[in-house]
Amino acid sequence: MAKRTSEAADMPPPKSAAKGQETARPQAAVQVDEEMGEFEDRWEDEYESEGEVVDAGAEDDEEGDDDFTPAQEDSAPAPEPTKTYLPGTAMEADEHLVPDNSVYLALHSLSYAWPCLSFDVLKDDLGSDRATFPHTSWIVTGTQAGEVPGQGKAKDEVVIMRLGNLAKTQHDDDESDEEEDDDDEGNDEDATLDFLTIPHVGSVNRIRAAPGNGTAPGIPDPYHVATFSETGKVHIFDVRPYIDTLGGPSSKPRQKLPVHTITSHGRAEGFAVEWGPTGLLTGDIDRKIFLTTVTPTGFTTSAQPYLSHTSSVEDLQWSPSEPTVFASASADKTVRVWDVRAKGRKSVVSVQAHDEDVNVISWNKGVEYLLVSGGDEGGLKVWDLRMFKGTPTPVAHFQWHTEPITSVEWNPADSSVFAASGSDDQLTLWDLSVEPDEDEAPIVTSAEGAPNVPPQLLFVHQGQKDTKEVHWHPQIPGMVLSTASDGFNVFKTISC
Repeated sequence: MAKRTSEAADMPPPKSAAKGQETARPQAAVQVDEEMGEFEDRWEDEYESEGEVVDAGAEDDEEGDDDFTPAQEDSAPAPEPTKTYLPGTAMEADEHLVPDNSVYLALHSLSYAWPCLSFDVLKDDLGSDRATFPHTSWIVTGTQAGEVPGQGKAKDEVVIMRLGNLAKTQHDDDESDEEEDDDDEGNDEDATLDFLTIPHVGSVNRIRAAPGNGTAPGIPDPYHVATFSETGKVHIFDVRPYIDTLGGPSSKPRQKLPVHTITSHGRAEGFAVEWGPTGLLTGDIDRKIFLTTVTPTGFTTSAQPYLSHTSSVEDLQWSPSEPTVFASASADKTVRVWDVRAKGRKSVVSVQAHDEDVNVISWNKGVEYLLVSGGDEGGLKVWDLRMFKGTPTPVAHFQWHTEPITSVEWNPADSSVFAASGSDDQLTLWDLSVEPDEDEAPIVTSAEGAPNVPPQLLFVHQGQKDTKEVHWHPQIPGMVLSTASDGFNVFKTISC
């Protein structure tokens, strides 16, 4: 399956619009009671006299009572309430999706000239555990440029972005008085996007930033970023001078050429890139995995690849606790665990994890024995690596998504929560700490054909087309960033 193609690659996409989890119907037309006179009081009390009912309003003209005109809002029927939308629920022709702003602390949509289907969050020096709005986030991404009419294919780029003024946007959808509306408008300021670019040969399949010195504060220097190009080459850039320039006046020269290029994959492109304390792992569609280490004089790539998979390597993850151990996901339906010290460069553990391609994996940094995987069949599985041998059973299995899973990532601030995205245009948040109550009936909707909602499903975010990657911001707890063919979304929910 083509993991990084985009339907929007032929022309620059329009700025994405935020959408969400509600449906709304057009307000019903106001009904006018043409039987009432202009001066009749339709609410005056009726009274009873000598066995017959007399309408007091009928005597208004004779008694010369003051005129009374009912308020317009009193005569209009109440608008039809909105209802929660669940993926898979049929929608009427006059219904459309709108975001439920009351469940978002912040929700912003930003776009670039071309689709950027892979990105990574950059470390900054603005502090950890940030909670005060507005926020600023730094990311690095790469383009999949399309054709420009009359000019041929546009040039691809690595883009260093600063997303600014990520303000709090939460407000009630029920408009009450002007004062509340004014307050809401004060919070709903547009986010800003500043960027600098580096020329890149070929579309960027995957891009990842090096972790730097672990938990050390500040921005790494140099700050290495690796890209896997459609040409089969892996390029390493130093983006620190670009960050300094965007952050303020800087005299550092900005090098537009990679500091190193890995050619070991030949012409075989790939989608698996992972930095770790031991080095850079890269995996290609020819099932080869190479390890590149950083030395005082530069970079050294192993001459021989790690070979055990029988099909394309789709994703790679270093162990959070053992610097020589990593895991891989493949189109051969397996997840394998490797140790770089093992002889023969073969995997030490192999398990068939899904019935179709395993597209993505994420290793829990808080609970070192938990790993989540996502497959082409739309399934999400959580594995206990202490029992990862033979034919293990996942500790959790969710079949909510209806299309291939494109990204998964554990929440660095909460080891029981992970995010996932799929080709079904859904981004979901899951909480494994939620236990199903056997005394309660399963949660279902009244809509015919709507799916059951797993208790662990924390949140469903929609509004993007063909979502490819999702990341938690490591320095802003609960902040989620995602990219799709129509741009970026940045949001924080009331759920986490």
